[in-house]
Amino acid sequence: MEKKDYILNLSCADRVGIVAAVTSAMAGMDLFLLELSQFSDPSTHQFFMRIHFETTKEITEGEIMEHLDLVANRFEMSYTLHDTHFRPKMILMVSKHSHCLNDLLHRWSSGTLPVEVAAVVSNHEDLKTMASWYKVPFHYMPTAPDNKEEQEEKLLQLIEKHEIDFVVLARYMQILSDKLCQKMLGRIINIHHSFLPSFKGAKPYHQAYIRGVKIIGATAHYVTADLDEGPIIDQEVTRARHDQLPQELVRLGQDVECQVLARAVKWHAEQRVILNGNKTVVFN
Repeated sequence: MEKKDYILNLSCADRVGIVAAVTSAMAGMDLFLLELSQFSDPSTHQFFMRIHFETTKEITEGEIMEHLDLVANRFEMSYTLHDTHFRPKMILMVSKHSHCLNDLLHRWSSGTLPVEVAAVVSNHEDLKTMASWYKVPFHYMPTAPDNKEEQEEKLLQLIEKHEIDFVVLARYMQILSDKLCQKMLGRIINIHHSFLPSFKGAKPYHQAYIRGVKIIGATAHYVTADLDEGPIIDQEVTRARHDQLPQELVRLGQDVECQVLARAVKWHAEQRVILNGNKTVVFN
């Protein structure tokens, strides 16, 4: 029999007996646990768990879910189940800055990012050549104050047509509507070129330079209707000197942006991130 690996993520209100109930149900199906991570949040009283397991006998994914549903109903639990070979479909959105787009496309093409890149969407045509080099379809969707709703509708149609699992804003310099943010909650990842919550909005490196900071950074977060306020997935920093001008800070920061965004996308694709209100639980 060919074994199959799965990832189970779950969350519910914290109470006694959750781990025992879940693992007992899995043992009853002869599922072999390879890795188990759990977290109980004292501030939200929520429980989170990620289990990597493999099948040891002939059993379908549907049969596994039937057994898990019994536990989920008992604990009013939300859960997801994915085959480890699952590769979520992703759309990359970008404006003119190429560093994050190029980094993600390179990681994907070299096989180190477990996703399918379905398309690149941009409000400028500058990076069409880069997308073509990686043989990824490029969709030019120019935006203006009077057509943003129309272009977002085109984006949603593209998401539906290609059954897209999530979207990555790889330095896409447009604010998404509240409607789109709500519809795609927990499914849009943004890279902000600052160590949030400091220096929100435009030109954060210039803001950092004016304040004379000694550390600059980048933040990958889920997009919400509140600008740069979404649940944070990952952050990183690098040191800055007093004699470095804003353009030098930009170059330093771009390297950090690539690293942070790539980690966030990878962890999301591997089902390692669970939303916890305005925070995240990351089993990395």
